[in-house]
Amino acid sequence: MSMLTPSGMGGKYRITGDQFPRMRRPRRRGRVVAVVVASVVVLGLFGYGALQLFDVFKNDDGDTRANAAPQSRPCTASPAPALRPMVLPQPKAVTMNVYNATTRGGLAKSTADEFAKRGFKVKSFGNASAPYDKKVTQTALIVAGPAAEAAAREAGTQIAGSSVKIDPARKDKNVDVMIGNAFSAMASPAAAAKARVAAANPPPPSPVCGSSAAHSSPSAKPKPS
Repeated sequence: MSMLTPSGMGGKYRITGDQFPRMRRPRRRGRVVAVVVASVVVLGLFGYGALQLFDVFKNDDGDTRANAAPQSRPCTASPAPALRPMVLPQPKAVTMNVYNATTRGGLAKSTADEFAKRGFKVKSFGNASAPYDKKVTQTALIVAGPAAEAAAREAGTQIAGSSVKIDPARKDKNVDVMIGNAFSAMASPAAAAKARVAAANPPPPSPVCGSSAAHSSPSAKPKPS
């Protein structure tokens, strides 16, 4: 009997040889469970990240479309009435009155004298009436009736920055020149010649362009004033 065989044991329980039998190490189930759990967590993180990226790109595309520049609206003609081209009369065919609407003295006479030198017929000069006295802010306001519109434009060419006012109630063909606060001197003959061409052939109305979104979108918010 071998020395490795306990006493009292024999037969099929006999152990022979001079070495102990090799025993297999028990499997570490805890490590396997940890690996599985870690894999599930990693896969979950990847899935969550992919979902977030999808939402980001989706929202960015929506914001891009929402903030995209609106399509430009076709230009339309201005509702303001356009001045019609007309043949302007020569200075000798224009009869005018020159009035001083400022607080500076002597402007009516000196301006009337200059108009006369340029061939205009000056009927009278003096201080402006109450509706215009100290109320004309530009260089001059040319007032006339419908029958004297061309004459008013001709007179306006002599003072840069002046404007023409047509009074429908007036029936005469005279022109009233109201000298305003911004007046300093009459235009040079060369500048008056250029202004005469522009007054006889006024440009067409400026187009009105806008965004189609501002006119078609009911949710467009007005800008604060």
